Amino acid sequence: MQLGDKGGSQNLGGTGGNRGGGKRKWLHLKGWRVSFPTSRRCVFVPEEAETQSTPHSSDEMLYCEAESAPAVDKGKPTRESSETDLEIEDTEKYFTTGQKELYMEACNLMGVVPVSYFILNMEESYMNLNHHGLGPHGTKAIAIALVSNTSLITLELADNSIMEEGILSLVEMLQENYYLQELNVSDNALGFEGAKIISEFLQKNSSSLVSLQLAGNCFKDQSAELLFQALSNNYRIKDIDFSHNEISDKGGEILGNMLALNVGLLTLDLSWNHLCGRAAVSLNYGLRSNVTLRTLDLSMNGCGNEGAAALGEVLKNNSSLAYLNLSNNDISNEGISKISRGLEFNECLRSLKLFLNPMTVEGALSLITSIRKNPRSKMEYLDISHVMVSEQFVRILDGVYNIHPQLDVIYKAIQGLSAKKSIFQSSNPMKLIQIYAEQNKIRVVDFFKSLTPTGLMKMPVGEFWKAMIMQNKIPLTRYQLRELIKRLKDNTGMVNFRSAQAPCPGPIQPLSQQALGSLEPRSPTHRPQTTGGP
Repeated sequence: MQLGDKGGSQNLGGTGGNRGGGKRKWLHLKGWRVSFPTSRRCVFVPEEAETQSTPHSSDEMLYCEAESAPAVDKGKPTRESSETDLEIEDTEKYFTTGQKELYMEACNLMGVVPVSYFILNMEESYMNLNHHGLGPHGTKAIAIALVSNTSLITLELADNSIMEEGILSLVEMLQENYYLQELNVSDNALGFEGAKIISEFLQKNSSSLVSLQLAGNCFKDQSAELLFQALSNNYRIKDIDFSHNEISDKGGEILGNMLALNVGLLTLDLSWNHLCGRAAVSLNYGLRSNVTLRTLDLSMNGCGNEGAAALGEVLKNNSSLAYLNLSNNDISNEGISKISRGLEFNECLRSLKLFLNPMTVEGALSLITSIRKNPRSKMEYLDISHVMVSEQFVRILDGVYNIHPQLDVIYKAIQGLSAKKSIFQSSNPMKLIQIYAEQNKIRVVDFFKSLTPTGLMKMPVGEFWKAMIMQNKIPLTRYQLRELIKRLKDNTGMVNFRSAQAPCPGPIQPLSQQALGSLEPRSPTHRPQTTGGP
């Protein structure tokens, strides 16, 4: 595996000689050889001193050994060639060093200023080096230091101008480091040459990486073709982000083949590209047979009604897709009707976003009607928040809520409807729950745990929503329930009841007699009047 650099022979991954009988992997870096076993220590040993030094087990130390140097006067210290900044003044001594020192030496060799944040946090599991101006040489120094790192799981390197030389260093490091799982190299101008390096890396399935963010890297159709073909046979990557690139229909046509063959992807982000109808038709082909993809983001493209028709067919047949974002895709009522027909048969989709498409209340009616017709629908969230709805729509939606209590539809309120808000609409939902808990001498967390039969501290958002709507102890509007979920949802997308143990901001005000009177049991079918969204 090569860590290429002009003026220096560099090889990472070859098997070196033994010291104490152990095998080592070598990195040749501008006149120095660096081996990387499992430990985090490093020993710099000049070539002449190797036979004189005390043997050490390769399972305990990292070794950096000077390559053979030209014959020199023994009265003078052995020095490196002019290619490197490393110098050994005393050939009779060796020096031990850790990962931080190894990084400092790598920075010295690359001629870059060390990043203090990296030095201070290299033992953490998360590292954010976005916008640090690393460049290709600074990235290479970090890659060298991370070869033997066993702590870091997530590395953020967005907007660092790492170029193709930097991405080459990173992918070679990933083939030796089996701990790093998430990498963000967005906005680094990788272009076609960078796409070639990444595609070769993806084809090998040789790292532990599961999440790769490649947004904003000037990938056009030629780059997309390479990357999609590589993903066809990759089974390790679970989440990949191609957003904010320049992929159009020509590159998008390879999508179908990739998704038909891929058996690993769970999340695919293609937002903010140039994908139109033909790409969506290709997606139809791929998603018919794909059984793993759960989240697909096609927002801010131009799929249009042709693409909507293809995706409507996808919804009829696909059995895995749970989250679909089609916001701002120039889909009118004609295309919405095709999507609605797919929803009549779909049994797995949970979230559909159609924000900023040129649809009207007629299209919105076709959507909720199709959900009502499907008794097996799993829909939990429908975003049509730009659509000004009618009172007829609200009445029909109330009926849909009775059949599918887990459903939440975000729409634009009609004039006059806001006056019908519940008196609880502006109340803090957590305060209402705290008042109920105090009145019944229980903890707030006990109230939440009572919503789940298992009594666990976490629930999926959809199940929590349904449980809260169906409970008759504390009547909350859908507006209030959204606010409650925002407070309790953690970064895994689950509602975490531990968040409810934090103190509620501000003093709890006593409820009025009118409000207390409404805290009475209600039938499961009762729904407080509500508008579409915050």
